[in-house]
Amino acid sequence: MRNITVAATQFQVSDDIDKNIATAELLVLEAAEQGANAILLQELFAQHYWCKDQSSDYFDWAETYEQSKILQHFASVAKKLNVVLPISYFEKSINNYFNSLAVIDSNGQILDNYRKSHIPDGPGYQEKYYFSPGDTGFKVWQTKLGKIGAAICWDQWFPEAARVLALKGAEVIFYPTAIGSEPQAPDWDSCKHWQQVMKGHSAANMIPVIASNRIGCEKGESCEITFYGSSFITNQFGDVVQQLDKKNNGVISQQFDLDAIAKERAGWGLFRDRRPDLYMPLSNY
Repeated sequence: MRNITVAATQFQVSDDIDKNIATAELLVLEAAEQGANAILLQELFAQHYWCKDQSSDYFDWAETYEQSKILQHFASVAKKLNVVLPISYFEKSINNYFNSLAVIDSNGQILDNYRKSHIPDGPGYQEKYYFSPGDTGFKVWQTKLGKIGAAICWDQWFPEAARVLALKGAEVIFYPTAIGSEPQAPDWDSCKHWQQVMKGHSAANMIPVIASNRIGCEKGESCEITFYGSSFITNQFGDVVQQLDKKNNGVISQQFDLDAIAKERAGWGLFRDRRPDLYMPLSNY
């Protein structure tokens, strides 16, 4: 038996970076008090979602991996609470900028850096103006709790990304997210579709998935987005076992026995019966 208790959080951000970091820390503390030892915060939680518009002023918010105040702050939180934290942040690396994530182990050690691979570009989500496509490949981190995988928002729509994480040994997958209304189609609610895709990754790989999304209406110069929350946790069969609503700050948690899940996954034969020799067309189209 090797238990892990994962948690998803969500909150409405403000224009005050220090306040957002403090709110995020309070939610991590609340999750830890519920018994969680691997806790997910939403994508780019320290700032409002600035990618609604194109402005070079926002590049000032980027930090290097080595000197990120956000990572350093949550390293101390992780050590104090003895929890694992995947932390999303805006990274600067020489002349390039990335939408990145580092995993902080429960001893406060900042582990390897992941850079978002799939970068969206559309009304309200103009990320290609700010972020270069990630160059790290998909990452799995060996933590004191087990092997965890993580990818960021738009990455979560691609089954190939989840499968690579599973093949690299991920025992749970975390997806920090910022998604909501579509400015060009205000009546379109993609929430069910968003969840369904990740439920499929969970079921196809027999791995629990944890997704944290932000909430609230954020107004930019060109448009506004209402983020729909609905952060959730699936079990290894793709069933949603915990879920938050669309409007309120909150924390959810769920315990899993990673050894028991590993036995179920092996017994089902999903990886035994793969035929990678037949999958070459995936790289040809």
